[in-house]
Parts: sequence; C-alpha cells; structure tokens
Amino acid sequence: MNPFEKIFNYRVLSRLEDSGAFLSTSHERSWLKLMLAHPSSASAFSASTLDKLRDLLQQDETVNMHEHLSHKASSKERQVFHPLLRTLRQCIQQKQGVWLTFILKNGLISPKQSGLPYRLEYSMVKREWYLLWYSWKRRNFLSVRLSKIASISPVPVQADAYAAALEEIHGFLESRKQRAVIQVQPEYNRELSRILYAFSCFEKEVHYDGQTGTYSITLTYPGNEGEYVLSKLRFLGKRVRVTENNLLKKRMRDSALKALALYGALEPPEE
Repeated sequence: MNPFEKIFNYRVLSRLEDSGAFLSTSHERSWLKLMLAHPSSASAFSASTLDKLRDLLQQDETVNMHEHLSHKASSKERQVFHPLLRTLRQCIQQKQGVWLTFILKNGLISPKQSGLPYRLEYSMVKREWYLLWYSWKRRNFLSVRLSKIASISPVPVQADAYAAALEEIHGFLESRKQRAVIQVQPEYNRELSRILYAFSCFEKEVHYDGQTGTYSITLTYPGNEGEYVLSKLRFLGKRVRVTENNLLKKRMRDSALKALALYGALEPPEE
C-alpha cells in the first residue's frame, strides 16, 4: 500500500474537494470490489456504471473475508439496498414528480398522493432509507420510509411548478437549520481531521486564529439532528467546547453536572 495515497491534512483535502478530485485507498477500492460481487449490485447500478466500476477496479485485489473474519450468530439482516432507490433517484435527477401510495398503520393502502421527490437519506440508527418529498396538496415538506411506500409512478412536472416547489423546499430546510460554533482546544489541534470526521455529514466551515492557535468549526445542521450532534460532542469530550448555541451549551452543561452527581461530586441539576 502506498503510504501517500490518502491525505489527512484538512487544508489539502478541502482544496482537492473544491477541484472535484476524489481520494481513495487501496483498502477502500478492495472493499468496493468485494461489494460489487454481491448479487444486489446489479439492482443498485445500471449495467454501464457497473461495468465501468469493475473495469476501474480490475487491478485491485479483493478483500479475502475468510482469512480475517468468521461469521457467527447474527441478527436478522435488513436489505441495505431498497428496490425503489433507482426509480426515485432517476425521478430526482430528471426533475420529475411522482404519484405515491403508502402502507397505513392498519395495513391498508392510502389513496394516491402527488408530490415532488427531493432527497434520499439513509438512517444509520434505524438502518432504513427515507424519502424527503414535497406534497403538492399539503404544500408541505415531508419524510417517509421507503419501506412504507406501496407504489410509485413518475409524472412530468412543468419547469415553473418545479422551481416554485424547490424554492419552498429550500425555505423549509433553512427554517429548520441550527447553527453552532465549536472550538477545538489547542492541545488537540493535531486531531482536527478526526474531529471534523465526527461531523462529516453536516455543513461546516473551519476558521483558524493565528494569534491564539485555535480552530473554530461553524456547524450547520437540521434541527432534528440536535441529539446526534450532542452525542458526537460527548464522544469528543474535552477536545472541543461549544462557544455559540445556547441550547447545546445548556445540554452539555446538564450532562456534565449529572455525571458529577452520579459520582457524588455535587447535587444533580433540576429538570
């Protein structure tokens, strides 16, 4: 393995990302080659894309799972690739609308609803795919699990209607965004890449103060992801400190006080 094929310096990485370059290690390519051998890859990619990926990975070795892993008792396997992913992805790319029906709690199928698919997201916690979509009837931005979608059919959308819906979607997303400033303690500057990786799924900007030698991370995240951000802050511990966002500061302070109270250092905070 070439030790220089993966660069972990944040400044170099950010410049490469701006230029559209993508870095990968030999381990990542070997893992991808192994995954492409799985039967579900034929459904996940078009034939031309699959052939191109396999051609690019032709000289890479495949990870030998039998030498390193032994498969023992496991929980019930969930399907990571959902059969509706390709259809929805094509609708999003082609700026098409959809007719949807859903499986209700009583097991019945809902009436057809029209909407505009906006984004596909995968929840690492629930291990399920979600569709973020705009409902023409409700004029609202909604989220639904792909496992709850009974049927879907694409429909064309006029350009002006698409632009108007997209503007409303961006308005919904902006109204739900939260912002926080997280300061890296100077003695942990060398771990900046690790800290940034913890927040890799969110929008962020990094600023460096040459006088104090501190990095500040301006984090922008959806309001419903606050608990996830808190879990990452607790994981990073004394490496970081929240300097802006009163809610996060209060929650982190309460967590610290409860931990101290647990060990008899002080009285627990009032709820």
